[in-house]
Amino acid sequence: MPALLWIVLRSIKVDLGDYADCADEQPHFKGGGLFKTEIELRIMSTIKEDFTKYIDTLQDEICSALEELDGVANFREDKWNRKGGGGGRTRVIEKGDVFEKGGVNISTVYGELPEAIKKHFNVESGWFWAGGISLVIHPKNPMVPTVHANFRYFELYEDEDMDKPVDGWFGGGADLTPYYLFEEDAAHFHSELKKACDRHGEDLYSKFKKQCDEYFYNSHRGEARGVGGLFFDYLRENEERSLEDWHSFTEDVGSAFLDSYLPILKDRIQEPYNRAQRYWQEIRRGRYVEFNLIHDRGTLFGLKTEGRIESILMSLPPQVRWDYNHSPKQGSKEAELLDVLENPKEWV
Repeated sequence: MPALLWIVLRSIKVDLGDYADCADEQPHFKGGGLFKTEIELRIMSTIKEDFTKYIDTLQDEICSALEELDGVANFREDKWNRKGGGGGRTRVIEKGDVFEKGGVNISTVYGELPEAIKKHFNVESGWFWAGGISLVIHPKNPMVPTVHANFRYFELYEDEDMDKPVDGWFGGGADLTPYYLFEEDAAHFHSELKKACDRHGEDLYSKFKKQCDEYFYNSHRGEARGVGGLFFDYLRENEERSLEDWHSFTEDVGSAFLDSYLPILKDRIQEPYNRAQRYWQEIRRGRYVEFNLIHDRGTLFGLKTEGRIESILMSLPPQVRWDYNHSPKQGSKEAELLDVLENPKEWV
């Protein structure tokens, strides 16, 4: 995520997910704008409106599908407003038959850039709009993997009318974190995401899969958080693709989420498990927490800048454990998972 977007979202107490990268990118202010014609301006305005409707609908679709599958728990809705402009709709499911905890959040926020951001980029004025959907699902059964996804769009403006954007980009991705490895599940998850990518270019999946492996990595443990997926950011208009192309790509990948994850859920929720396997799940959840609190730059910045804590920490699992120097038995299913996490592989 560009430094401007990352800092802005956290400083205005907004959580649009836990991606933060490409800190060397700079916004396009004062003569550097990419969008200069009236046609391009109208396109960006339409994209913003369409994407807002898209994340609203996608949240409903995902929540409905997960509620139906759980059969016991329902999502609790928490609507909130941001003082400077905009707001969000947080939905959390807890203590269900299938889902121990999960959240599916959307937000659309806008307003003037904070003074610290203006000073940082040496601009006298600037306004922004940001919209996105972010989700994390922690199932109860250790045979069912945790999943995370995030899709977002951002615009920058030079004046408070906010009718002439000078920059805009998409970002997002999805990744899978199993506790017991079923290779067919990882292959299915990646295959569905690859199909969505391939409709927009056969070069995209491998590029964004590699970026996912690199980002979701616990360097202090020498292992990946999970079996990966996609990670993409700062998708702006370039010589190869228009902003409309990236819009279509992002929505296609977002719409592939249920197809990538629901079949895995349905196949695994009836898998038997014992207390020792649940114990292992809680150990591995500890690694998930470690990544979010040690390495995720967006989460860290939010915690240090009085961000909206409930949204920032929504991604953390409810029951976690840390055992001193814990190591699985050689040749066990638990050791098999660690081997893959220490040596990421190609799934499709």
